[in-house]
Amino acid sequence: MPPTETPSRSRRLALGVLATGMLMTILDGSIVTVAMPAIQSDLGFTPVGLSWVVNAYLIAFGSLLLLAGRLGDLIGRKRMFLAGTGVFTAASLLAGVATSPGVLIAARFLQGAGSAMASAVSLGILVTLFTAPRERAKAIAVFSFTGAAGASLGQVLGGVLTDALTWNWIFFINLPIGVAALLAALPALPADRGLGLKAGGGADVVGALLVTSGLMLGIYAVVKIEEYGAGSAHTLGLGGLALALLAGFVVRQATARNPLMPLRIFRSRSVLGANLVQMLMVAALFSFQILVALYLQKVLGYGAAETGLAMLPAAAVIGAVSLGVSARLNARFGERTVLLAGLVLLVGLLGLLTRLPVNASHASYATDLLPVMLLAAGFGLALPALTSLGMSGAKEEDAGLASGLFNTTQQIGMALGVAVLSTLAAFRTESLTASGRPAAEALTGGYHLAFAVGTGLLLAALAVAATVLRRPRPAAAPRYA
Repeated sequence: MPPTETPSRSRRLALGVLATGMLMTILDGSIVTVAMPAIQSDLGFTPVGLSWVVNAYLIAFGSLLLLAGRLGDLIGRKRMFLAGTGVFTAASLLAGVATSPGVLIAARFLQGAGSAMASAVSLGILVTLFTAPRERAKAIAVFSFTGAAGASLGQVLGGVLTDALTWNWIFFINLPIGVAALLAALPALPADRGLGLKAGGGADVVGALLVTSGLMLGIYAVVKIEEYGAGSAHTLGLGGLALALLAGFVVRQATARNPLMPLRIFRSRSVLGANLVQMLMVAALFSFQILVALYLQKVLGYGAAETGLAMLPAAAVIGAVSLGVSARLNARFGERTVLLAGLVLLVGLLGLLTRLPVNASHASYATDLLPVMLLAAGFGLALPALTSLGMSGAKEEDAGLASGLFNTTQQIGMALGVAVLSTLAAFRTESLTASGRPAAEALTGGYHLAFAVGTGLLLAALAVAATVLRRPRPAAAPRYA
């Protein structure tokens, strides 16, 4: 049965399956951060080695999304989603029983690969299931909310599981979710054969190697900036090699008979603009998602549970806007207008954060932080609109590729945000500490710089959205003599 004829109940079940897959992916990316000290103590990680518990996942996930998305178009998106969910679930079991650093890092890499396989095609399946604009907007709103909820839930759940049980359970919890998603996906997701490897360009092994190795090296170089420095031979050398590989990939796609990623996808202003905006927005909002939590704990002295509760209003307003009003606003005013409004709110959010008090005695949650949390509603407006724009310009046969590309730019933005903003904050903090400033004041000064740079990134995103995503002018009526 074609996707457009899938009964409404089956499509809702399919949406639930796709949202569950997204929840697992986002949850796993954030849940592990709280358990890092316990993992280090139990398995004997060195401080440098411990970072690979996160890096192994990020590198595999970010570098394989584009390839997995295109392969989903070729061999079938349902097959790719099932395979990815299966790999992720099995890798979660391996991570939970790991007794050495090497096994856990390998399991995390496999988790990242499985997440890439499933996530890369999820949006592609969604947009072919929900073709009516209003229904698609509602489905994307649910999908976007799940991602935001997973990020907020991960840190709280990670702390609870680690304290109540052991760190192993942050991985074991994926087993029942993964098995349930697989069992529900078999009947719920529409069967599709794909374009076929020969017809769709699956023979472009060279292109696959170039893009995967280029992205892997690039993401590795970015996540290690804090350790080696932005101007080090390590960063510049690997970064240059990654850019050369990716440039070679672009040349290959322009000349190959059956390209892995047809460059025609970038002819769409909505696809190109949405991916650029997303990269800038995600990079900027790292400073909100992570640095605000650090400010609450290291400057204001909040505990883990208090920090989770303090961040809860942001998750609540994001959810309320995503699920409650974003679809209606997109239908009434258009995705571009809603995106611009969301970005303006987010600029206000990071702008207010540059004025956070430097010590606990001068800080008030109600006046200094609660307004910031409420302005997070801008994310609930921006992300669904951006997702719709990013997928709207792709043809049906390229839906998996567009989905993989959209997820790839999200991961690149996240990696850049982590590397650039955290490095700037650390550099500023060290400089202030060396000049004799108190620890809390030095930390806050570092966070202020990161928030200011994040505000600049959001202003750049706003400029791209206003120009690249502008509505095309209607053709002028011909004049007759």
